[in-house]
Amino acid sequence: MQSSELTTTLPAVFKRGLRLMGNHFEISVVCDDERVAQNCIDEAVTEIQRIEALLTTYKDSSQTNYINNNAGIAPVKVDQEVFDLIERSLKISHLTQGAFDITYGSIDKSLWNFDVNMKQLPDTEIAMQSVRLINYHNVVLDRQNLTVFLKEHGMRIGFGGIGKGYAADRAKMLLRQAGIQSGIVNAAGDLATWGTQPDGKPWTVAIADPNGKVPYISKLNISNTAIATSGNYEKYATINGKRYSHTIDPKTGLPVAGIKSVSIICPSAELADALATPVMVMGVKVGLDLINQLKGVACIIVDDHDQLYTSQNINLHY
Repeated sequence: MQSSELTTTLPAVFKRGLRLMGNHFEISVVCDDERVAQNCIDEAVTEIQRIEALLTTYKDSSQTNYINNNAGIAPVKVDQEVFDLIERSLKISHLTQGAFDITYGSIDKSLWNFDVNMKQLPDTEIAMQSVRLINYHNVVLDRQNLTVFLKEHGMRIGFGGIGKGYAADRAKMLLRQAGIQSGIVNAAGDLATWGTQPDGKPWTVAIADPNGKVPYISKLNISNTAIATSGNYEKYATINGKRYSHTIDPKTGLPVAGIKSVSIICPSAELADALATPVMVMGVKVGLDLINQLKGVACIIVDDHDQLYTSQNINLHY
């Protein structure tokens, strides 16, 4: 009996990894009681699964698919949180001048095959045709009735660029409400953190080397904040010696080039998730200019020439 009592006195990190929202999630909590920790993680997992059921495009019953199936036909009534998430998504679209756009689900996936076998870019006119229906201006919101309407038949929304971050924030909030004072929700690389490690030191994150030559290029203290990274180092095509990301510019239908990775650091995982990809689309200069105008938001960019750029309000550790 004595040994079991000793195990509950010192805080430790309890982790669980599992597949959620089509991605690998890892939830870590600092607690002095493993049973309490596991129960709290169970609650966080249930919350993420609830969000997945609302937002997924892989189940006919999701609110996302109800909206998509009624594109060009009729407005669809949705839950308050889905309405609010779409409204925030449209604000980010406006902020990034369309570089972020939840109507990206309209793109013709048959054009793209990002692997070593892709040897040329698609025809410009065909690419433009594939993104014809991507236009966040054609999402009509009615706050009074909580309805969402896509103006054009065939339009589709998707939350791939913001949903994981939203889920991480919700799980973090729930865990804090349950009394967990420190932890990390890692949603496939979108991290929401709070508190400190058991030894009192801040949580830190390593910024991956896009070339894989060294374990990392820098480290950051990220306690009580969030970080999301978008990169072309895992999925890309090299055409005529130039590396193209699997990220598509919603305005042209063509893959973006020029940046290997973007890491966004800010208080919200949802916002970090939503800003990482558009900065890749916008490019170094325009992307940095945007981030430098946003209070409480910072970024790290590695370009195709391995040049490191940071926003004005950041402190890297090498």
